[in-house]
Amino acid sequence: MDSGKFASKIAQQAFVKKGFDVIKMDLRNLASFADYFVICSADSDVQVKAIADHIDKSLSEDGIKCWHKEGFKALSWVLLDYIDVVVHIFRKDARDFYNLEKLWGDAPTEKLIDEQTGKVNQEK
Repeated sequence: MDSGKFASKIAQQAFVKKGFDVIKMDLRNLASFADYFVICSADSDVQVKAIADHIDKSLSEDGIKCWHKEGFKALSWVLLDYIDVVVHIFRKDARDFYNLEKLWGDAPTEKLIDEQTGKVNQEK
């Protein structure tokens, strides 16, 4: 599967567990370690874990294994590395603090739409 489509597929899984402010950042012309970041926010540690677990489980069911995972102890920022796509699931305050969107500000960024509702799920 094309890495851009894979990133979009991951984003849809984040929406299932009510992730919001979901974006896809295209790093192909900026970095060699990944093609895309998928970044989303959650309201709580429990929701961060639920989103991460759901993404991991749904992709595992499709035969796609996560290469590396981080952040499952503190749960303010969980990273799931699928080689071409790196997923960042942030508690809202941690996302504001680390501000990956500004750090990677040269990357083309797309706000993603929840295909089930047809809406861009933004901060509540």
